[in-house]
Amino acid sequence: MGNQILYFEDDVEIGDLVTKDLESRGYGVTWRVSSDQYPQFIKQADLIILDIMLPGLDGFTIGERIKAIRSDVPIIFLTARTSIEDVLKGLVYADDYLTKPFHPDELAARIDVLLRRFDKVAKSSVNIQHLVIDFNTNRIMDTRTNDEIILTEKQHKIFYYFLRHPNQILTKEQIYEHIWEQSYIEGDKTLMVHIRYLRQKIEIDPQFPTVIETIRGIGYRVKQ
Repeated sequence: MGNQILYFEDDVEIGDLVTKDLESRGYGVTWRVSSDQYPQFIKQADLIILDIMLPGLDGFTIGERIKAIRSDVPIIFLTARTSIEDVLKGLVYADDYLTKPFHPDELAARIDVLLRRFDKVAKSSVNIQHLVIDFNTNRIMDTRTNDEIILTEKQHKIFYYFLRHPNQILTKEQIYEHIWEQSYIEGDKTLMVHIRYLRQKIEIDPQFPTVIETIRGIGYRVKQ
């Protein structure tokens, strides 16, 4: 799957634009508007983008703490603060510093450079049992028949959300709120129905699924 980017930005308009642009380039993006509970999100990140002025801990503090925990993950400061003092302070804790306004292509280029420097370029494809997922073309092939598996938009989003979080148990709430972008209501069967139809396309035996595992009482998981 595409590299996983953890993004901290409290400006909703900028955050939404950056997230959508990076996702369109094949990255998985976890966007947070505040620094609360940041440690729980850094484990899976291949790269972190930080604004400096955030609710809670500021970007400088988060950058310093993240580097102490994970020195292997590159950090980019993406901020409106342009003074040389801020730039120099930022580069103590980060690997690059980009000021707003910026062009999305420049941010993407800097991300690419850092991922290569830190040897974190993601695999272009992955095999899961009888499936081959090509992330460059977004095609899913069944190796038994060499046929392409065609998913609906929602099925594609659900399956790729699993692929961005390999081996991780995802709750129904997490999946629903990410895909539908609204609060999950306990008892809603929408997600369950979509996963049932998704399994009919990707599982060898949908009655006994082995690609998308059900974790009783919690949610689902895809092992890689």
